[in-house]
Amino acid sequence: KQWYQRRVRATRPLPDPRSILHDCLKRNSPSQCPHFLTMDGSEEVRIIFRQYASLFFVLGVSPDDNVMAHFAFIHNLVETLNSYFRNVCELDLMHNVDRAHMILDEIVVNGFITESNRSRVLAPIAILDKTVDKVS
Repeated sequence: KQWYQRRVRATRPLPDPRSILHDCLKRNSPSQCPHFLTMDGSEEVRIIFRQYASLFFVLGVSPDDNVMAHFAFIHNLVETLNSYFRNVCELDLMHNVDRAHMILDEIVVNGFITESNRSRVLAPIAILDKTVDKVS
């Protein structure tokens, strides 16, 4: 919850995260495209989701935001994770959650996408990995 949470008073309570995930999984068939939904009773949040292999990426964004830009962000994030982990899977993210957060922190700062170049995103993490290898 520390990442990019803007404190806005919602006029209505936001839906339960479990119901959001349930709706995303339910709508994942090709006939249920596009991969975004506006939750019932909530005009403040649009849920954008995308599945890559066994990984689901779910974003809660403003309804005024560009949906395609968020899909491009998810794709760029997956490509960057693939570059670092060599075919990323859920186990990579579970066992290296600190590295995944570092990659996300290099791409997104204060809720805004600041870097999309994969080599620039991975450069500080590669330096850290070399430093850790020298120490151990």
